[in-house]
Order: sequence, then C-alpha cells, then structure tokens
Amino acid sequence: MSDPVSIHAAFQDAAARWGDRPFLDILPETAAAYGIAPCSITYAEAAARIAPLADSYRAAGYGRGHRVAMLLENRPDFFLHWFALNAVGASLVPINPDLRAAELEYLLAHSETVLTIAIPARQAELRRAAPNVPVIGPADAPPPAPYPGGPPGGSPEAEAALLYTSGTTGLPKGCVVSQTWFIESGHWYARMGGSCTLYPGTERMLTPLPFFHMNAMACSTMAMVMSGGCLIPLDRFHPSTWWDSVATSRATIVHCLGVMPAILMKLPPSPAERAHSVRFAFCPGPDRQMHAEAEARFGIPLIDAWAMTETGTAAAITAQHEPRIIGASCFGRTEPHMEARIVDDAGEDVPPGTPGELLVRRAGANPRYGFFTEYLKDPDATAAAWEGGWFHTGDIVSRNEDGDMYFMDRKKNVIRRSGENISAVEVEGVLLQHPAVKAVAVAAVPDALRGDEVLACIVPQAKVTDGAALSADITAWCLTRLAYYKAPGYVAFLDALPLTATNKVQRGVLKEIALSLQTAPGTIDTRGLKKRA
Repeated sequence: MSDPVSIHAAFQDAAARWGDRPFLDILPETAAAYGIAPCSITYAEAAARIAPLADSYRAAGYGRGHRVAMLLENRPDFFLHWFALNAVGASLVPINPDLRAAELEYLLAHSETVLTIAIPARQAELRRAAPNVPVIGPADAPPPAPYPGGPPGGSPEAEAALLYTSGTTGLPKGCVVSQTWFIESGHWYARMGGSCTLYPGTERMLTPLPFFHMNAMACSTMAMVMSGGCLIPLDRFHPSTWWDSVATSRATIVHCLGVMPAILMKLPPSPAERAHSVRFAFCPGPDRQMHAEAEARFGIPLIDAWAMTETGTAAAITAQHEPRIIGASCFGRTEPHMEARIVDDAGEDVPPGTPGELLVRRAGANPRYGFFTEYLKDPDATAAAWEGGWFHTGDIVSRNEDGDMYFMDRKKNVIRRSGENISAVEVEGVLLQHPAVKAVAVAAVPDALRGDEVLACIVPQAKVTDGAALSADITAWCLTRLAYYKAPGYVAFLDALPLTATNKVQRGVLKEIALSLQTAPGTIDTRGLKKRA
C-alpha cells in the first residue's frame, strides 16, 4: 500500500480497514465537562459523519489556499471538522482555548483565517477579535467562502495546518506544517518499537493533552489513525480522577507531561493507581527526582522524549529501548532516519559529556523532509533556524560516549510552564500596556510542580504604596489579555532594570536577579490568581 497523501486519506484507509473498530471514546467525565453525551464512535461512523461535512465546505467554496481556525477544545467535533477540512484542501489553525483578547487578535490577523468554528461560549469574543472573519458553531452550515479555494493539492507537501509556537524574541510564530509532517508522525510511532510497540487494531490511547499541540494532534491522533487504534481525549488533566479515567477507558497507552506524574505522586497511594492495563506512558520531561519512584509506584514506564513543532517527528528522539537511563533527564538516542550535532557558541562540535546546542536534520538527500515548511511571513527566522543546513533547536543537551542524550537547559529566552512555552517578550509587551507599568522584564524562576514560573520585574510609573494590591491588579488585568499560564506568578517592583549600553535587557543578569527575587521579602506571590477561565 502506498503512503497516503493527506490526513484525510490516511483516515479513509483506516476506515476501510478497521471500520467496526472504535476511533474515539468520550468518557462520562469528559462528556459532562463539555455538556455532551458519552459516546464511542467507530471509524466507519466517523467517516459517515465527515463526508457530509466535507461536502458542505466544498459546496461553500472552501479549499486549498484557505485557512480555517477552530476553537473546539478536545471534543469529537474537533476531529470531524479537521478531517473534513483536510479533505477539501483547507488548512487548519487550531486555537488554544486559554488565549484571550490580545492573543486572539494577533493569531486571527496573522494567520489570515477566512472562517472560525467555535463553541458557543467563545463566539462573541472571537467576533470582537476579528470582526471581518465569520464565526460559526460546529453544527452550523458554513457561509460562502470569501474567494474560491483550490481543489485539494494532491501533494503530501501541501499545507495541512498552521500551528503557533511561542517565539524567543517576539510574538508567537506560525509554523506551517504539511501533510507529510502529520503522516510521518504516524510512521514514526509505528516504527519506534521497544517499550512503545504498537499493536494494530487493538490500542487504546488516553490523553489529557490539548489537540492544538503537536503531542496530541500529530503523535496521538496519527498513531491511532494509522494503526487502527482508539483515541480517548480528556478535556484536561484531573489528578483526583485520573486513575478512574485510566481504568474506565481500558487504556493501553497514556500520554502525559512530566509535571503530571509529579502531581500524582503528591496524592495518597491508592489501589486504583495499579488497577490499569497501561503498558507505557509517553511522558516527555519526567522529573528526574521522582522518575524511578513513580515508575515503581504506578507500574508504568515513563518514556522520556524530545521533539519540537518545527522538527515534527522527523527528528524526534525517544528513550523507548531498554536499558533506559532513569532519573537523569535522558531522552534517548538518535534513530537512523535523522542526524544530530551538539555544538558550542562558535558552531563547533563539542566532545561527549560537554553541553552544547542541539542541531538536527533528516538523514539523506532532503534534510528538511518531515520538518515544518516555514515560519509564516518570517523568511528571516526560517533561514536563521536552518543556518548551515541544520535546524538549530535552541536546546542545550549533552551526549555520552554511547550516544545517549541528556537535556540540560534552554538556550532560548522561553519560559516553559507545565509544558507550555511562554515568550517573555510577548508577556512584557502586554504588561507594558498597563498604566502603572513604566518598564518590565520577565524571567523564568523554578517551580517544583510546573518546571518554570513567570516572574515579572516591574519598574512602576509612580511610587508603590500597596505592592500586594497593585500586583493583584496588574495580574488580573493581564489575565484578561493573555492565557492564564502566561500571567505573572510573582511580581517584584524595582527602581531599574539591568540594561546594556544600548538599553536592552541583560537577560543573563536578569535571570540571576529573578532567582534572588523569588524569595525576597518584597516580592508578591500571585500564583493563586492564575486560574484557567
């Protein structure tokens, strides 16, 4: 059988082969959170619902050259509309439900979406963010397209989606990803083997991760579609009912982030945490201090891994083969289909055991095969990322004599909180709009559960008489403009910021200052205000 040329074609192949097998399973807890009925949808049933949706988009003129945004959370409608849009050649722009006004305005304008599909509760906000872009619900008929779309490209390199990832020096970048980017995710998972071996037609994969991110949208979805498995999306991670969901779902695989086992380890031991059928947890970045203890307690190997939206799975690295190195942030070895270098600041390869920046590419004649296509409207950033023919990850790693990779730190100015990348510059840009803020710089500080937390160093416009009240006001205001996780978790008021001779923030100095400020008496802890809307 030849490779499918699109996501929809891959799904059609799965429906033809595994029609009576379950494709989606919505558990009662997730259904209650969304106000829908629990359900199990087979591949054949999903195909029967996708076809008329695709017909309606096609009849309304949507197709290649159009981008359609979707804010549908982890609901079944997300998959049905995604595959229907893919069938007509339109590109999907998934929206993080935690985004607020400023972020939505930017994303919808930058992506040039022609239509937004959203849950009713968010439609008014999306109309305000982009008044010229029609907004419909998942059950509504699409309005006529603003201009005719082309037919499906028929090329695996055609644009399939536009995924936004936080940049290091400004607003989030739009990563254009192709059909191949998705198809390769399914192939990559199927060939991993070791602890992550897939058994076609039988797997049940449970994930609480959001489907606007690569992990769930590409890895989980395409792994199940291309192996005939069942995808079980949760609305989000609920620690208190996690093990009930795992048991009820009859999951054989779970996907999670490293912070999640750390949270579960804080709960009292229970027989429920061993009453499962899970063979492995795909868990990038498990906390090194509790990695071994968590595996022993839960009876599940936590498989560390590394990848980026830009690399897709063309250069993913996974620690799925025994013996694994546990408790050392070891994310595995490179596979034959990829190449990797670790270099110093001068671009020279470093010896084993020495930290350096990880550079990756696809092995063979096409080093960009399976990677993102480009940063939308930013050719300079795309060229810089591929300087010298290698993709520059911005991650600092080391490699031992045997080829095992160890994650060390992030070279980029990105704060990583509970698996979400946060651009310091983006947060600073919003905070500067507050009338009480004269200057601001944002830095990462450690958090025992979330990895990083956001600390804002603020130079106020006037003398601060009530730091706690002003911090709460600034944080609450920020929460109306940004996703909750980007808001400051700590606020410190300073007389001045550390600046260079050209008045740029000295990021290295700022990082040291932030660490000392985190526990300083005058710093206000605003973490309690950071709650998902």
